Amino acid sequence: MAAAIRNELRFILNDRDVVLTSVAPDMTLLDWLRLSRNLRGTKEGCAEGDCGACTVLVGKRVGDELVYEGVNACIRFMGSLDCCHVVTVEHLAPNEGRLHPVQQAMVDFHGSQCGFCTPGFIMSLYGLWMKSPTPSDFEIEKALQGNLCRCTGYEAIIRSARAISSYGRVAEDPLAKERASIVARLAALDDGARVEIGEGGQRFVVPASVDDLGAVLEAEPKATVVAGSTDVGLWVTKMMRNISPTVFIGGVKELRSMCDEDGVITIGAGVTYSEAFDFLSRRIPALGALIARIGGEQVRNMGTIGGNIANGSPIGDMPPALIALGSTLTLCKGTTRRTIPLEEFFIAYGKQDRQPGEFVESVQVPVPAEGIRYAVHKISKRREEDITATLGAFHLELAGDGTVAAIRIAYGGMAATPKRASAVEAALTGKPWTESTVEAAIPAYEQDFTPLTDMRATAEYRMLAAKNLLRRFYLETSGAEAPVLVSRYAAA
Repeated sequence: MAAAIRNELRFILNDRDVVLTSVAPDMTLLDWLRLSRNLRGTKEGCAEGDCGACTVLVGKRVGDELVYEGVNACIRFMGSLDCCHVVTVEHLAPNEGRLHPVQQAMVDFHGSQCGFCTPGFIMSLYGLWMKSPTPSDFEIEKALQGNLCRCTGYEAIIRSARAISSYGRVAEDPLAKERASIVARLAALDDGARVEIGEGGQRFVVPASVDDLGAVLEAEPKATVVAGSTDVGLWVTKMMRNISPTVFIGGVKELRSMCDEDGVITIGAGVTYSEAFDFLSRRIPALGALIARIGGEQVRNMGTIGGNIANGSPIGDMPPALIALGSTLTLCKGTTRRTIPLEEFFIAYGKQDRQPGEFVESVQVPVPAEGIRYAVHKISKRREEDITATLGAFHLELAGDGTVAAIRIAYGGMAATPKRASAVEAALTGKPWTESTVEAAIPAYEQDFTPLTDMRATAEYRMLAAKNLLRRFYLETSGAEAPVLVSRYAAA
């Protein structure tokens, strides 16, 4: 049965219902707020999701709950907001009333310097305060990974974050007072219809279900599919690319599910990094640690694991980590599905094994069995919120006599696609897991990879780093004392 079609985009902005019948597929939330609604507390800094000056909260219903997350308005498209609640900094203290505790703390503890980035910090801290009223310093720093202060006022901002709850007045918080009302209003907006706005070269679609998505892409196989827009957003803001017709899939509920059956985790293509973090951290800790280094909190709230795979970038963080685990990928075209090994999805630079009208539906990730050694190591210029130079993932099974029964090694940033180190694997398999075996296998890297030099790293550095990651993995799994990163919290 075909989905009903609605030619309106519906959402709530602060305390007002919004209905739009005409909006461009590449209109960002930031531009719309500033230019169409004159809400200029939200700033444009980098226009690529790095600095956090544009941070707003977006609330959505998850089951019976209402969940608010900080997002980068500069790369969030309007078409992704159907049935959501958008909250800007102006809503914290409406009608020029008393400052919200988050705002007052920033004033009292001198957290605002030039002030340009302050609204973004306020909104990130507001989101943190709602989830954790008395956060630890670690939680504060994690929440602020995606917010940059060019005046270097971080210590004052952290002091402000510690003090928020001391102001009380929780009952006056607008999102606390309005929560039941907002849930009911969002439920009323969600009529289960497909949204279609515009025509010709200015058209976008919000599918009603996964089957509806299949039908839409069969009819429009060249459409740009947008999940979290953490990459597609830059196509617009930095490259001025035309993305119409656009299909926004962030609201497709069937793509937002995760389950663990018989030791295999199935992750829907629309599951964000933030949604997957706790689940994966419990089952495969190395993946949780990797996700914590992908972008800032706003990027993790928007970006999806399926989108990171479908994008096909050679420096995408998740594919090599999942390839090393032996993951498989389910693709859907119309109502027909096929499942392939994830490593076979990547054919060449910019080319994936995806037919016209076909989309990534889910990825199946085997949980390492007891005794398996598994690790992921990311190399980047800046530890937090930075793009990968190279990333190595290792999955080792040792036989009872200490020889390598099986090993899977996958890298990102070393070739035109995420790629396994097949020659290195062959050089290690069946051999004793010893330092001499590892050193004897190191030259095989030259057979597997011919890395490039770019702004992130030279070819020579990438090759040396890749080899050293294998050495590090050996140290970590052999009982030898391996160098570790000590945080300031661990050191204290």
